[in-house]
Amino acid sequence: MSAQGNDPTLVRAVSRWQIVGLSINDVIGSGIYLLPAATVALLGPLSLWGVVLAGLVVALLVLCYAQAASYFDQPGGSYLYTREAFGPFSGFQVGWMIWLTRISSAAALSNALADAMARFWPLAGEGLGRVAVIVVSLGFLTAVNVVGVRSAARTGVVLVIGKLLPLLLFVLIGSLYIDWSLAFSGERPDPGDLRRMGEAALLLLYAYAGFENIPAAAGEYRNPRRDIPFALITMIVSVTVIYAAVQLVAQGTLPGLADSAAPLADAAARFGGEALALILTVGATISILGTNSNTMMMGPRFLFALAVDGYGPKVLANVHPRFRTPAAAIVCQGVIALGLALSGSFVQLALLSMTTRLFAYIGTAAAVLVLARRYGDRPGALRLPGGALIPALALLLCLALFASASWQNLAAAGVAFLVGGVIYLFPRKH
Repeated sequence: MSAQGNDPTLVRAVSRWQIVGLSINDVIGSGIYLLPAATVALLGPLSLWGVVLAGLVVALLVLCYAQAASYFDQPGGSYLYTREAFGPFSGFQVGWMIWLTRISSAAALSNALADAMARFWPLAGEGLGRVAVIVVSLGFLTAVNVVGVRSAARTGVVLVIGKLLPLLLFVLIGSLYIDWSLAFSGERPDPGDLRRMGEAALLLLYAYAGFENIPAAAGEYRNPRRDIPFALITMIVSVTVIYAAVQLVAQGTLPGLADSAAPLADAAARFGGEALALILTVGATISILGTNSNTMMMGPRFLFALAVDGYGPKVLANVHPRFRTPAAAIVCQGVIALGLALSGSFVQLALLSMTTRLFAYIGTAAAVLVLARRYGDRPGALRLPGGALIPALALLLCLALFASASWQNLAAAGVAFLVGGVIYLFPRKH
């Protein structure tokens, strides 16, 4: 794929506001329903400011992706940016690590969906009921994406509405019951406790993660160079405001927030009764399903891009003759994700997905420094204030976060990196 080329086999069907919906859907997932308790446990009364600061910091990364996306029309995202800046090996490794993140995330989210449904359907928590939830959810999302990106995008937008309404209801009603002395009470953390601060940073990054998936399907957007930057910037502003509002209401309405296993439902039960708690529980279910919808949509695009460049079986580079989607790549990811989800290796996959994401962030932030010099004069190219300052700061942030990961996560990522290197040594002949 050239830097400026288009793939005529893919249909450009997704509009600007559908991309906005997809980007919000990809970020707001299960994390928002767990974030308030976990953040308070680590940051205490500074939790609200931690959420806002995390949004501002992640905005640096979002701007890097927005600038890189303004240079290209074709799919690939971080894989494409890194490959164009640093060559095929770097691009391949980033694409490989991103795909591992996608399949592990899909498997983990499927298990999280079963856990959420178990609150009102106990059979979903174990045995055949749990298997049924995992199989049906992954099968449904795989089928939707095979049929076409337009149907996947519409499904994603519907799920965005379904996940945002309970959160907005929680914020609007809960804001009337905030105890301001409770909201900012508790013991302040020691800023010198680097391990605790690093854990909090990774937690918050996880809550905002997912925005990097949107550029992966750029070949199927109507005007990707214009619409992806707009969608990413709109998303980070919207998500930061929503996260901060939810965190404030949870802190101000639920004593003992740090010890709650279902913080939003527990807080809602205090000021809105069990009916509102049930709505939040259903919202959590929809939220997880919506995030997995985007995971199953975006992940195969990385696999498709790698296969087009000659890595992996040729069938994965095929486009369905009727639906014009990378159906083989979609089905491949669905099958592998299903196997991982049913294996019960949720913890290991979740840990790996967080560390492997950083490879994409580091590659993109570094790539922008190169691509801005190469393509910065193109018509319509996004120009960030401060020139190289924003991508440089984003790169330093990612390296610091990577250094704060546990040795187990780093070891797992290292093994995955080596496996990718072996695959790269034996490309398919064109």
